[in-house]
Amino acid sequence: MAVRMAVRMATRVMLVGAVWGGVHVPAAAAQTAAVAASRVAEPTSYAELWQAAAVAVDEGEFERRDGVRSALFAKATTYARRAVAINPNDPEGHFQLARAVGRTALALGPRERVKYGIEVREHALDALRLKPLHPGALHVMGVWNAEIMRLGGFTRAVAKTFLGGQIFGSASWAEAVRYLEQAVQVEPDRLVHRLDLARIYRDMGRTTDARRTYGAAIAIADSDPNDATYRQQAGDELRRLR
Repeated sequence: MAVRMAVRMATRVMLVGAVWGGVHVPAAAAQTAAVAASRVAEPTSYAELWQAAAVAVDEGEFERRDGVRSALFAKATTYARRAVAINPNDPEGHFQLARAVGRTALALGPRERVKYGIEVREHALDALRLKPLHPGALHVMGVWNAEIMRLGGFTRAVAKTFLGGQIFGSASWAEAVRYLEQAVQVEPDRLVHRLDLARIYRDMGRTTDARRTYGAAIAIADSDPNDATYRQQAGDELRRLR
């Protein structure tokens, strides 16, 4: 029973980076255009496909109806796969595929989650290979490392045994910090980068850095559709910080 529970926890962790890191979307005007286009016609070009995938994931992120949410994530995955097939040498398709796959997989069983979790990591790294300072992919990898490090010792040991030691063995707090600090450097005005960096500092015991970074996140103006929710989370977590 304990081993099965540990496997379920670990397979979810493999996908968290994509779930929390999936906020790198077009700028406001471009995003508005992408939303309009996605509701009028089926996207066909590379740019239309990855932008439509981004919009579908954003719409599904806080959708409360399970069926609608799953359909949006499935559509996003389809669009992103088509985008990568058209142009595998551009980072945006890979990044949006990492986002969409991560969300889609959360509704699947443990075995499928393992496969999809590996794919999340692979496409985030593909995006970084093509664009080493891609802020969204940096964010995905930072949170991916952090979530593995947040596993308890027993769960991490089971994960290494059942899910592949090479993948889990590559995670570290140092890598989590490195990736998220780079994301903040590249996009200093993106609230969610600072929010997840603050969480990493908090869990590492770097309380002063965490408090400073939560405060910086709260002070940033909105630029993403879900920033009001992220700001509220930052405020709540800052108040609970000891």
